[in-house]
Amino acid sequence: MATPPSAPPSAPPSLASPAGDRTAPVGVRRPGAQRAGRGRQLGVWLWPTLLTFALTVYEIGRPLLWEDELNSWDMARRSTGQLLDAVQRVDAVLGTYYVFLHGWMTVFGDSATSLRMPSALAMAGTAGCTALIGQRLFGRRAGLTAGLLFALTPVVTRYAHEARPYALVVLAATLSTLLLLRALDRPGSRRRWAAYALCVAAVGLLHLIALTVLAGHLVLVARRARAERTIALRFGLAALAGTAAAGPVVLLGRAHAGRQISWIPGPDLWSLVTFLPQLYASALVAGAVTALAVLGWGSLREERGQAAGGPAVQGPGVQGPAAGDSATRGALVAVSALAVLPPLLLWAVSHGDVSYFYFRYLLFTLPAWTVLAGAGLRGTRSRGVIAAVLVALAVLTLPEQQAVRRPFAHFWQGIDYEGAARTIEKYHRPGDAVAYDRGDDYWRMLDVGVRFYLRDELRPRDVFLSTAAADRADLWSTECPDPTACLKDERRIWLVVAGDAADPLDALPAAQARALRARYTATGTERLTGVTVALLVRVP
Repeated sequence: MATPPSAPPSAPPSLASPAGDRTAPVGVRRPGAQRAGRGRQLGVWLWPTLLTFALTVYEIGRPLLWEDELNSWDMARRSTGQLLDAVQRVDAVLGTYYVFLHGWMTVFGDSATSLRMPSALAMAGTAGCTALIGQRLFGRRAGLTAGLLFALTPVVTRYAHEARPYALVVLAATLSTLLLLRALDRPGSRRRWAAYALCVAAVGLLHLIALTVLAGHLVLVARRARAERTIALRFGLAALAGTAAAGPVVLLGRAHAGRQISWIPGPDLWSLVTFLPQLYASALVAGAVTALAVLGWGSLREERGQAAGGPAVQGPGVQGPAAGDSATRGALVAVSALAVLPPLLLWAVSHGDVSYFYFRYLLFTLPAWTVLAGAGLRGTRSRGVIAAVLVALAVLTLPEQQAVRRPFAHFWQGIDYEGAARTIEKYHRPGDAVAYDRGDDYWRMLDVGVRFYLRDELRPRDVFLSTAAADRADLWSTECPDPTACLKDERRIWLVVAGDAADPLDALPAAQARALRARYTATGTERLTGVTVALLVRVP
């Protein structure tokens, strides 16, 4: 009796396959099997989502708000009219986020935890989307591994603790990739293409640079478009509609770019090397994930060798070894494009008058890297090996995880705004005023930082303030031209200046220092991290 031929090795799903599990049976499933399938899919995205949320919420309010976060708070607490006026003059690319945060603060308040919670929720959602993308392209185990790797990456927690739009951008870009895969499942579904277009619009409205994700999407679509030409047209229309929605932000953002990001240096070739450790906030994780991503390509050769030993089975609904090899290669190419093309494009266009090449602007590529890493581990049959890799990574990155939760974790140079506010609260008396250093250190936002941490009922008069930033539709306030005329014989003035100079008055502009020295004398000084608070008392 002839021995029946062995079954061909199962092939990975195609780029648009809705079957996340390679071993999914063909045909109609019984109710019990359908429930089991849904349960397995739920586990793929649920555990990474919960783990990411738990890690990011832990000590979310401990790091002090830094200058950029204070800017978010200062813009979002303005009236709607003031906010819209301001983004027409400055920071237009973040206008959508400011409007969102304005509504969020109205409902949930403006504590540090509340301001950062949207970012934590966005990172948790991204972990789930990452897992689902990995499942669709490389199978259930690869998807779950990718989602868990994303959760354990230190930079995820760092920017989940950030009251800025970057985490929301990561979610929007990753969700757009997932929605594109769903649209490719049913190319004739207008609803799915509309959902993709809306998500692309969200990407552009939150951060224009993240629209470079479309370069990766184009590679993803190109393979399918060879067989179905209408797919290219549908994708082009959806991508164009989404990008057009961000048109006003594009026009305003170009005008504001020179002012807002002129500090970013032009990149050199070495920047492409140092970029990855910054992207992960850990050289160890950067090396591990990159190595696993390379392993994913190596496993393709191994699968090709295994497939060569088995017969090619052909027929309706059946894929042979060559088809499986092609699908895996296509998926690896598409995800690699999502990870690599945006940084390369941004690097290329950053050699003109304005540089855009900065790691936090490219955080949205991180999910693609972890999906590639998950693909690298998909051939591992032992769950224990995968668990050991994840546990080892978690243990070895504990120092980085602790570092992103320290009080001054968000600063290049720490400034203890909270300590300054507590000093003023401790010794405050009714009628006290305050003077802030807005000279060369205006960008440190000492006035905004101290106001954030002061109790709401404690608002001493800012003696040298002429026009508040909100009233002049800008990020910065203006000061009165004649400091002597601005003093109103307050008995006590709190002086808040950057640094720890022996005489705090030396940190002020010369005219302000002269006006204060003529009428006041310092009776006490508190030197904190990055800031000095002095109490000036009027001379009898």
